[in-house]
Formats: sequence, structure tokens, C-alpha cells
Amino acid sequence: MAEVLQKYLPEAAVDQVLDLIRKNGVHLKIVNERVTRHGDYKKLPNGGHRITVNANLNKYRFLITLVHEIAHLVAFRDYGRTIKPHGKEWKHIFQQLMLPFLRPEVFPSSLLPLLALHFKNPKASSDTDARLSLALKQYDPPNDKSFIFEIPYGGTFRLYNGKLFKRGNKRVKRYECLDLDSGRIYLFNPNAEVEYIK
Repeated sequence: MAEVLQKYLPEAAVDQVLDLIRKNGVHLKIVNERVTRHGDYKKLPNGGHRITVNANLNKYRFLITLVHEIAHLVAFRDYGRTIKPHGKEWKHIFQQLMLPFLRPEVFPSSLLPLLALHFKNPKASSDTDARLSLALKQYDPPNDKSFIFEIPYGGTFRLYNGKLFKRGNKRVKRYECLDLDSGRIYLFNPNAEVEYIK
């Protein structure tokens, strides 16, 4: 298992992550990319715990995602299944589990201040923290996608599912975008990755 984890995690995090996996009885499955999520946790009918994480994540996002999912397991185990999935119990456990990893041996020093800020009140997804998401994106392999905030006003873009949109005005944090098929307006985070059609 350690050899597999070395391909996906920062080297200094492997032993600690292995310990978390063993201590919590996690069956880790590394899967092909899913566009709608980076990972998930499921309690199995036999009482076991399965966590899946996308194989295409960079090592820093992989670590955050894996610990995020282990935090779900621990929160449900310690507080019961009636808690909110991303409620205060989960946030507290996620903070506690991530704290030992927030050091320069694990994360680049440029990410540490953003991670410290994020983990004061962690969100349901690191993608909703636009600054952290953009900083983590620097460690992804290059691709031909654009961020919503990079697309000019009135520019057309395509989502992963083929739907076409036209970028509109920025609200407080998100952008209004017109679905060219239905005429409905949707709100997009500035760091959503799309295909710009020039």
C-alpha cells in the first residue's frame, strides 16, 4: 500500500496517511476521474469503509481529498449518522486530521498560508475556496481549459457535458452565465474550469 500511496501523495505524508487508513479500517480505491467530485466515502453493508479518490488529482489535492473523506468516516462513527455531512462535527475532525500535514515538509510554503486560512473554517469542497483552488491548480498538469473569470464578458464556453453558456456579469463572488439552450441563468464559481470557444 505504501508504494501505491507514494505515487499519489507528498512523500512526507505517506506514513501518516497509511496510519490513518489502517487505524480507521479504510478500503481505499483510486478511480478514474469523475468530473463532479474528487472523492467520496461510503459505509459498506459489511460494516467496512470505502473511500474513493480520483487518480488524476495532483498530490496536494489528493491528500486534502483523502483526509476530507476520512474525516467523514470519523465524524459519522463518533457522532452518528444524523449529523450534517459538512457540519461542525465534520469541520472539527477535518481540522484535527489535517493539522499534522500543514507543514513545509508536506506542502509548498506558497500553499501553507492559504491552507491555514481555509482550515479555520473548511468548506464542503476545496473548490469553493477560489484562492486555494487556483493555488492548487498550479500543481496540475497543463490543460486547454480556462477559468470562468478568464473568459471575457459575453464570451461563450462549453462545460464537460457539452452544454454551451455565455458569460455575464459578476455578482459578489460568482458569475451569471446564460445557458444558450434553455435561456436560464446559472451562477458559476470564478475558478470553474471550462472550454472557451473563441
